[in-house]
Amino acid sequence: MIPIEKVKRGRFITFEGGEGSGKTTQSKKLFERLKAAGIDVLWTREPGGSQGAEEIRALLVKGDANRWASTTESLLMFAARDDHWKTFIEPALNDGKWVICDRFADSSYAYQGYGKKVPLALLDMLYQYTVGDRKPDRTYLFDISIDIGLERAHARMSADQAKEDRFEGLGTSFHERVRTGFREISSKDSARFHCLDAMQSIEILENLVWQDVQCLMLATVPG
Repeated sequence: MIPIEKVKRGRFITFEGGEGSGKTTQSKKLFERLKAAGIDVLWTREPGGSQGAEEIRALLVKGDANRWASTTESLLMFAARDDHWKTFIEPALNDGKWVICDRFADSSYAYQGYGKKVPLALLDMLYQYTVGDRKPDRTYLFDISIDIGLERAHARMSADQAKEDRFEGLGTSFHERVRTGFREISSKDSARFHCLDAMQSIEILENLVWQDVQCLMLATVPG
């Protein structure tokens, strides 16, 4: 294990993937391992993560699949992100903390950009306005077939009284576009992304993430 005093500074790590990919489970496992290692770390999620963003989340993840026009949905996503970034993530990073985030802006590009065909230039503009030039230091992308992912997601939702299932109801073709989007996004920023086959066991995936994070602990990342 790397001595804590040798860890350079806080890091911003995001977990991405389609429905049922297991990214939430893995993000929480990494949070627990970093915490156990003595790292000052916070876990959060999107949409949500701050008081204002959680209120917007309820509008986005519940209700009819076609509740919002695509552009409206994008604006709501970035409104939530603006509050989350400025009141939670950015202050924590400036304070030297590690931040683990279950979904971030790559999901907006994949779901609203590729999935709902919102112009990527509009999403670029919204990102620049809300977050600026800062990107995650590492993004773990969990790739899984659409059929298996949705089957997992539906099984999870059947036991969840919150019923945050709006995106699951958008259909297979939508989720195929999302998967393609994640793959293209990751290929264009391969230095940041670490792509994983989500069909592997929870234990194997946890260890693969942890091995990579230990390298990240000692890396000097600009910014």
